[in-house]
Amino acid sequence: MASGKIIIAIDGYSSTGKSSFAKIVAKGLGYIYADSGALYRAVTYFAYTNGFIDEKGEIDKENLAKVLPKVEITFRTNKKGDSVTCLNGSNIEKYIRTSTVSSRVSQIAEIPFVRDFVNVMLRRMGQDKGLVMDGRDIGTAVFPNAELKIFMTASDQVRAMRRFKELQEKGEKDTFESVLENLKQRDYIDSHREKDPLTRAKDAIELDNSSMSFADEVEWLNNILLPNFNLKVEYPVE
Repeated sequence: MASGKIIIAIDGYSSTGKSSFAKIVAKGLGYIYADSGALYRAVTYFAYTNGFIDEKGEIDKENLAKVLPKVEITFRTNKKGDSVTCLNGSNIEKYIRTSTVSSRVSQIAEIPFVRDFVNVMLRRMGQDKGLVMDGRDIGTAVFPNAELKIFMTASDQVRAMRRFKELQEKGEKDTFESVLENLKQRDYIDSHREKDPLTRAKDAIELDNSSMSFADEVEWLNNILLPNFNLKVEYPVE
């Protein structure tokens, strides 16, 4: 039976609840949570607000590559104990979750120099282990030697409805049909990009949570953690 801190890599399609699940797991284990998707969203937000993405969606890759190394993206814990994303010291969490950023993030994330930029930061975070990280290439490219890899999936309709409800709660005017179409477009781009495409690692365990609650997911995970790593996610966490 293994013991000690490990890295848990959670990959999968958009709106499968990877981030929410990863946060619960990290909190329940007392581990650090790192949201790789937030890093790509932060780069997208930076590019969009600084004129590197035009109205037609064309990306000025040449000039973005010149300034990106000087950009600082960090995670900070707010008063509620939640992790928020900061760009050059400013909290941009609410801005990176908009439909505008969502519609562009896959295009930004497929750019090789952007992926290299983000991966350097992610690997630095995982040096001491005790880390839960979610994304699309964590188990295949960022941490191929992670002790536990999970690949999350759910039906298109379920994922689109989850995203639709999130946007409604934020006051966004998107229709369910437009959300579903955006989700399918992101799936295609993520799965077909040249560098580090979204794919299930050979040693990843699939978790289809189409009809599962968070409590169900935690029970599923503990059935893997306890016998293999002598670890248990405490849930719910007070």
